[in-house]
Amino acid sequence: MRMVKPAGKVRPEALPDNAYYEQPLSERMRTFLRLEFLYQQLLYNLELEADWATRATVSTLLDMLAILSRGDVRSEVHKELDQQLMTLTRYRQQPGVDGKRLDTLIDNLSRNREEIAATGTGYLAPLKQSEFLNAIKHRSAIPGGTCEFDLPEYSHWLRQSFKRRTADLDSWIGALRPLCDAASEVLWLIRESADAIDKLAINGMYQHNVDRDVSCRLIRVSLADHLSLFPEISGSQHRFTVRFLAWSTIDSRAIQTDKDVAFKLSIC
Repeated sequence: MRMVKPAGKVRPEALPDNAYYEQPLSERMRTFLRLEFLYQQLLYNLELEADWATRATVSTLLDMLAILSRGDVRSEVHKELDQQLMTLTRYRQQPGVDGKRLDTLIDNLSRNREEIAATGTGYLAPLKQSEFLNAIKHRSAIPGGTCEFDLPEYSHWLRQSFKRRTADLDSWIGALRPLCDAASEVLWLIRESADAIDKLAINGMYQHNVDRDVSCRLIRVSLADHLSLFPEISGSQHRFTVRFLAWSTIDSRAIQTDKDVAFKLSIC
């Protein structure tokens, strides 16, 4: 396992001249990636003072609540933490491993696990029982349903000071932070578990059969950003296909390129 980035990094930073594309190959990875995407969006808007940004933060919070209410995501994250801890612990026996960095990674995951355990199984209850949030959730199903005349209380809250709104948002988000931070840490480790390999897509297509003894949960494709191409990835944990489509404008349908495409592939 490569351990070249500091622990706690949400995801590796893409090089300026490269674009990264990911495809999950398990339901657990799909859920984690969606949660990470929403969490990053929430944290970005949370820092902005405009009431429109606060609206976006609340909307994202409700999307996260919907995901976490379907199935036992808390248990899935806990299982993944246990699995990663077992894997990292085995690396202690291998020569050439940076013991200090490895201990830092293990400590981070152990802390994540303890924080999730401390939240308890009812960690979503305060959000689900909030009449204020439930009113916004109910009206959000209607296009434009959260405007001022539909939800005057919401509009009044949005006019409060940024400090007051942030305090309320932090109280709601606090219950989700341990789980979201753990999912982001796990995804970082999964991404870092595989080296990128140079590949060539003949006539814009690449097919790969995964060895049975190889765990394949996430596909990462790195492509030179200056190319007017993007990959379409499909398949399963045993076999997948990458097709590179040429993009011109939003008014033209992207079609598969007939040129050979050099790219980097990571099977995580």
